[in-house]
Amino acid sequence: MSATLAFLQRVEKERYAAFAALAILSIVSALLSPFFLQWQNLLNILRQVSYTGIISLGMTFVIVSGGIDLSVGSMAAFVGSLAVLALNAVSDAGLAQETAVAAAIACAVLAGLACGLANGLLVTKGRIAPFIVTLGTMALFRSLSLYMANAGEFRSVSSLFGELGSAAPLGIPVPALILLGLAAALAFVFARTKYGRYTRAVGSNARVARYSAINVDTTRLAAYTVTGLMVGISAVLIAMRFNSVGSSTLGINYELDAIAAVIIGGTSMAGGRGTIWGTVVGAITLGVINNMLNMVGISPYLQGTVKGLVIIGAVFIQRQRQ
Repeated sequence: MSATLAFLQRVEKERYAAFAALAILSIVSALLSPFFLQWQNLLNILRQVSYTGIISLGMTFVIVSGGIDLSVGSMAAFVGSLAVLALNAVSDAGLAQETAVAAAIACAVLAGLACGLANGLLVTKGRIAPFIVTLGTMALFRSLSLYMANAGEFRSVSSLFGELGSAAPLGIPVPALILLGLAAALAFVFARTKYGRYTRAVGSNARVARYSAINVDTTRLAAYTVTGLMVGISAVLIAMRFNSVGSSTLGINYELDAIAAVIIGGTSMAGGRGTIWGTVVGAITLGVINNMLNMVGISPYLQGTVKGLVIIGAVFIQRQRQ
């Protein structure tokens, strides 16, 4: 009985540790700067973390299933480039701006799904380690983006495209609304569906999961495909925000931010355990850290140091609980 209670207490601590850390960090930030709690500043934080936060949602499935994806940043640049090219092609054909925007969104979603599916097939059918596969595709996607743009950028010819990226219904930025909507949907999938249970089982012990009649390859393939979908959505939102895509700048370090958000949110790097809402909190925590450092005048060149220490600390705490 005592062992069961101890286990339940540990689960509860892991579930709410990320929320408690964010609350403490927010209080410290509010004490350090009177501008932190201003509504516009909070909205700016939410907008800034939305792009990597959306990618982090898919990364949660990959890491919980026992994998890793280092290609998401380069994939975002590649997918975003294709989306703007599709937008401009449809606009140059004389079709309505609404049609061009719809074509860009469809292109980004389909390209993201295809890239994620390719990663998943190489991991599951090719039997190549996820680290090696996604390290290779990271270089591949970035190289293709640079080649298509001649190391420059693609600019949208549609004003509507940029207007949608800056829209804020009810005062809340569109990317933030999409992040919360996707988080709610994927949290349901992760916690309430058979696929979510299979993902955790595969990450905990793939051999036992296979003996339990779970299709391990299909489960992992779906995780990488979901991540590709999230990258596609994020990439088109970023392209909308700036009304352009920089082939050499878009997505830089996104894979690190996504992995960091997942880890800070309580997901185990060993797989088998994690939550979607924990990942959302992890992404917001990173945004609060960056915002706080900017407000107190810390050099932006040192912000990576702080972020790295936070990641190491989160992993260290996880190890101590195991």
